[in-house]
Amino acid sequence: MNSYNAYSDLIESRLKDYKDNIAYIDDEGKYTYHELDERISNFANNIINEGFEIEDKIILCLLDTIDFPVAFLGCIKAGVIPIPVNTLLTEENYKFILNNSRAKGLIYSNELHPKLLNLISSSVFIKKTYISGGEDKINSFNKLLIDCKDCLSKKLHNKDDECFWLYSSGSTGNPKGTVHVHKSLVVTNELYAKNILNIKPNDIIFSAAKLFFAYGLGNALTFPLCAGATTVLSKERPTPDLVFSIFEKYEPSLFFGVPTLYSAMLNSEKIPSQIPSRLCISAGEALPIDIGMQWEKKFNIKILDGIGSTEMLHIFLSNSEKSLKYGTTGKPVPGYEVILLDENSHPVKQGEIGELRVKGPSSALKYWRNVEKTKKNFHWRIYGIR
Repeated sequence: MNSYNAYSDLIESRLKDYKDNIAYIDDEGKYTYHELDERISNFANNIINEGFEIEDKIILCLLDTIDFPVAFLGCIKAGVIPIPVNTLLTEENYKFILNNSRAKGLIYSNELHPKLLNLISSSVFIKKTYISGGEDKINSFNKLLIDCKDCLSKKLHNKDDECFWLYSSGSTGNPKGTVHVHKSLVVTNELYAKNILNIKPNDIIFSAAKLFFAYGLGNALTFPLCAGATTVLSKERPTPDLVFSIFEKYEPSLFFGVPTLYSAMLNSEKIPSQIPSRLCISAGEALPIDIGMQWEKKFNIKILDGIGSTEMLHIFLSNSEKSLKYGTTGKPVPGYEVILLDENSHPVKQGEIGELRVKGPSSALKYWRNVEKTKKNFHWRIYGIR
């Protein structure tokens, strides 16, 4: 099988056309695609010099700054598996993930140091840690960004090799390590972003959903990078006031939110002078009819509701600009098949309730070290259950 690395598709192949475009804006500055690529390449070379090898794992517990896409894509370029995790987890969940993943490295934001300090010292697997921000010079993330001569050996990957993990909390039990392959990132762009959103290089994107979520990873990394667009990042909690201030300062054309945030923004006393110029998108839970209709009436912009999952990486069932009906989750995104089944795995009749199953090329490979739930939730490795 031909060699393939998701980094090449997301960054390297785009540089000819977009190298001078602004890729990211965070709380500290702006970064072109060329500058982003330089950071990623230095990171990839430096972690190999630090002793990480192909398919070693590094946990990313990072707030939304430029360091997140650099670390995530730098790991992928080096053949190391990045594992972004929720920055709001309990110490018990962090402890489980550190041990369950057997990750050798941990990169985390300085703001999370108090919560992680004791866990790091007690971990039997973590060998090296790096801190984004703060005053720690010895373990500073910045040392992974210094100019480093290319030392990448010719490591062959293919589209079905393990690329990154996302931990899915689910409704009960411990988090589940959801294993995704190299091809899945670009597949979600080809099927969802191109067909539903039609993102262009002049688009400016802001996602209230953070990068560690599957939803946020597509919104603020995969989709804009594939289009040569600009993404605004903020490490702060997405309150209505914060979101409105970003609308006014950066004038995004696309905004990705969740129903509870849209509701809070509708109920806010503040009226923004600027709102997204093209589209709003919602996922994470069903968007109530009244919120969608009130939002469009108040701001004259549509909200496209959809359903996705960590197992399928992004949205597979969605409304579109041409076919929008509030109170529904729309139609299958081209390339995905969905079906509702009863308790005997038979298709339900029109109007009946059933279990949703979806088939598509972005399905995760498995749950890490969880054979029972893999067998239950993945059928022939092509079905993921929300």
